[in-house]
Amino acid sequence: MKMFVRLLAVATALAFAFPALAADNVKTHRIAIQVDQNDPAVMNLVLNNVSNLVEYYNGAGEQVQIEVVAYGPGLNMLRDDKSPVKDRLKRLKEGSFPSSVAFSACGNTKKGMEKAEGHPVPIVAEATVVPAGVVRLTELQEQGWSYIRP
Repeated sequence: MKMFVRLLAVATALAFAFPALAADNVKTHRIAIQVDQNDPAVMNLVLNNVSNLVEYYNGAGEQVQIEVVAYGPGLNMLRDDKSPVKDRLKRLKEGSFPSSVAFSACGNTKKGMEKAEGHPVPIVAEATVVPAGVVRLTELQEQGWSYIRP
């Protein structure tokens, strides 16, 4: 009986140890995608690419971190009042697990739009405002992220 209890204890410990080891060995891909055009076709192309990347890597048992950085005219993608793809942003961000999707809005572009339009520019809740889009892309590339420009 003592031997059975010991074997059961070892089996239980191994059952908890291997998933943790497997999770530590999951490959994670990191991809930065630029959006600098106020073109719904380009925005949808980017979101199709994001969706395809998440589906592929999740299906392969790997993970992908994707950050879409919008600046210049492309900031319209992340504007709460004008985005032609606003519904897709939310679905992609929420549905990417175990991978992750982030959206970054250029603070410089936002300030410029606010000055030109004379009112605050609302950004979708799924996005984070970064100081400068080109700086954010540079930082991600310096950290080893792959860079895609549609």
